[in-house]
Amino acid sequence: MPVVVAVATSLLAVLSGAAALWLLRERGRVVRQAAAIAGDVERLNDRLWELADSEERYRSLIEAQGDLIVRRSEGRIVYANAAYAALLGLDENAAVGSLHRPQVRITRPAQALADGVRIFDECIETEAGERWISWVETVVPVAAGQAVLQRVGRDISARIAGERALEEARSRAEEASAAKSRFLATVSHEFRTPLNGILGMADLLGDTRLEPEQATYVRALRTSGEALLGLVDGILDFAKVEAGKLELADDPFDLALLIEDVTELMAPRAQAKGIEVSALLAADLPQFIRGDAERLRQILLNLVGNAVKFTERGGVGIRAERNGEAILVAVADTGPGIPAERLESIFEEFEQVESAGVPTTGGTGLGLAIARRLAAAMGGTIQVESTLGQGATFRLSLPLRAVAGAAPATEGPDWRGKRLLVASGAPFSAGYLAELARRHGATVILAVDRQAALARLKEDAALTTVLVDRALPGGDVEGLAEVARQAGVAEIVIMLSPAERRGYGSPFTAGFTGFLVKPVRARSLQERLGGTRRPPETAATATPVATPALANGLQVLVAEDNEINALLVTRTLEHFGCVPTWARDGSEAIRLAEAALAGQRPAFDLALLDIRMPVLDGIAVARRIRAAERARGAARLPILAVTANTSEEDRRAALAGGMDDCLAKPLSRDALRAWVEKLAGAAKTSARSA
Repeated sequence: MPVVVAVATSLLAVLSGAAALWLLRERGRVVRQAAAIAGDVERLNDRLWELADSEERYRSLIEAQGDLIVRRSEGRIVYANAAYAALLGLDENAAVGSLHRPQVRITRPAQALADGVRIFDECIETEAGERWISWVETVVPVAAGQAVLQRVGRDISARIAGERALEEARSRAEEASAAKSRFLATVSHEFRTPLNGILGMADLLGDTRLEPEQATYVRALRTSGEALLGLVDGILDFAKVEAGKLELADDPFDLALLIEDVTELMAPRAQAKGIEVSALLAADLPQFIRGDAERLRQILLNLVGNAVKFTERGGVGIRAERNGEAILVAVADTGPGIPAERLESIFEEFEQVESAGVPTTGGTGLGLAIARRLAAAMGGTIQVESTLGQGATFRLSLPLRAVAGAAPATEGPDWRGKRLLVASGAPFSAGYLAELARRHGATVILAVDRQAALARLKEDAALTTVLVDRALPGGDVEGLAEVARQAGVAEIVIMLSPAERRGYGSPFTAGFTGFLVKPVRARSLQERLGGTRRPPETAATATPVATPALANGLQVLVAEDNEINALLVTRTLEHFGCVPTWARDGSEAIRLAEAALAGQRPAFDLALLDIRMPVLDGIAVARRIRAAERARGAARLPILAVTANTSEEDRRAALAGGMDDCLAKPLSRDALRAWVEKLAGAAKTSARSA
């Protein structure tokens, strides 16, 4: 029994030890697991903190950019950032789970990309006013295979405002440009209408019998009118230059004749101020060159006119010569000069010299600006040199080509053996005359006043010719002529301005053998002093023969509201042998045309319609006539538009309205004559066939 007890006790002890050992082992494992779990929890907390920090940084970045972000599932908001919630007027928590949408006023068409992304702009009404948002819309997958619709928007209100401002500015600029075009067209029309009368009446007057002096005045009248017309065209061309739309001609013209015309046009203005203007062309200049004569005339008129305007004493000189492959024209004056700091600014619009010693004159300050821009458009330049108190020189250089085979202007007479005394105090013309005479072989002596001229006459007994300026300092040019006659001088010629010529009387009675009108042309000097002297002019030779009738009784409808222009056209047509009928406005023109179509009056062979007329304009009249012709099955009446608007757009509009051609004001007699000849020839052919 004790043995059993002992065995049992021992067994219990063993079992207890084993149990204790197992418990110790389990305890260690549990402790290790607990420590591991604690580490995992700590790492998880660290990760959660990092994620929270990353989310905060991401949220801060998104919010800082100002983008609006929203996600929706079946229309319900599942996520909205603060910017989008503010757009709805809510906070983020209130926005999530709601069905709120912004109030959209305008939605622009969406742009769909290949990956299913849509981009579109919306104008949204908010409490602060309208906001334009540019949205990028995508489908974003989320957990459990689901997807949500995500929109990311950016405020583009500033950009839209800029676009609107730019569009408004463009619209205003287009309106201003259109208004400018209308203004220029109106100004052109208002200038050309009276010019049409001036030039046309000069033509009609030139067809009558005139005394030589009267014929000269008529030519001057026409030349001045043409110059004014050129100025009008020049102003319009200035606008074209600014717009880059200037079209340049490339036609042959006489350079010497053009420069002499400019000189004579400026001479009355200069002579009225007590100064003179003269020109000298180099001997090697070709007579004919190619280019745009009217643009060159415009440039020279501006340069010479500017010189005359600022010169109070002395004069203005024009020299033309070759400069390599270019033509160089220098315009010099004895005016007050230009300050060095203003030598470039004077070529800007509305700029004039205003400084000590330089008088302020009237004008717009556009002349030099127009001249330089036209020169640049022709591939040339204008430079200026000046010293205060010593005048200024403007140099125009243009790449103008000589006409193929063109010779120098003239070879001139042979004056070898002639000894000339030029008595003149003019700063340019005296030297120019001397140089021209020396060019032909003459010996020339200059005298700047009466005393110097008398001394030369006493010293030189071999003088053959004396040229005396009526404005010679010291006066008594008649006494000087008497001294020259007693000295045996064969030719004693006085030089007079046109105004002096009218009041001077007979130069022959005053002791002179002839006279020259200033500014003296090279050809006039050559004819006066020998060589190719032409016979004296008579009224018959000075006046062109009246134009023979071209058309025997052509009936012409003339629709013109301006009485002077109507008189011009009707008289010109009568000179051509036509029978004109005048309509004072568009309504009367329609009445006459319809009466002719109905056989109530003789049929018209031609119609001239002024574009701008009261009641009905010319284009409306042309449309009505064409409609009446179609209704009656009548033959087509040739209709010519007479217009002061010379743009290509106006021409296209006239032709589209039923016109057959456009004649620009001032009306070209040659263009009108061509149509009359054409219709007269057609009428004769039809009569022979019948």
